[in-house]
This record gives sequence, structure tokens and C-alpha cells, in this order.
Amino acid sequence: MRVDSLLASLVLALHLAFIAWVVFGAAWTRCRPLLRWLHVSLLAWSVVVEVAPWPCPLTVAENWLEVRGGTPAYTGGFMLHYLDKLVYPDIPPNLLTLAALLVVAANAAIYVQRFRHRHAERCW
Repeated sequence: MRVDSLLASLVLALHLAFIAWVVFGAAWTRCRPLLRWLHVSLLAWSVVVEVAPWPCPLTVAENWLEVRGGTPAYTGGFMLHYLDKLVYPDIPPNLLTLAALLVVAANAAIYVQRFRHRHAERCW
């Protein structure tokens, strides 16, 4: 495996970790203000990338590394073959946007609930 292909696999794994952080990050931010602000910022960034006509920088990096590695985009080794389906599911773009908005709404609801009960929590 060429170095570029390996780096593409690592970027894809990072992309999957980023998606998991955006979806589930609110669960790990309680009593951690720095993580909370990081999560909210990346959640907002995710919405902007999803609805704006800009490509995700991680997707651009993956594709560039795959091409440099001589691998057709989103095919190849184990990491690329299996993680690709998780990061880039084959669903209509409108449904993907709706799912992203639902993720934002769910995370926002968690933060609103925590804010409302901040006096009960000594760490807010």
C-alpha cells in the first residue's frame, strides 16, 4: 500500500470520528466547557458544509490522497471499502440534509436542557 493510500485511509477514519463527534458529542461535553464549545462550533461548521455549496475539506483531502495513491476514489483496501459506506451512505442529498438537521436539533435540545438546569449542575 502506498503512503498516499494509507493517508487517505487515515483521513477517512478521521472523517468517521468527526461525524461520530458531531452526532454524539453532546454526550461527552457535560461539565467540560472547552469540549462543549468545540462541539457546538463543529456542529455549526457541519451544518454550514452540509447546506452550503462548499465541499468538506476532509472529503477533498481523501479524494486527493486517493488519486495520488493511484486508487480510484472510494474503492480499495479494507478501510476505504468499509468506512466509505459509513461516511458516504448512498442516500438522497435531501434526506442527508434532513438527517443533519435532526442531529443538530437533538444536540441543541440536550444543550438547552442542560442550560435550563444549570443551577442544579454545579459544573455549568
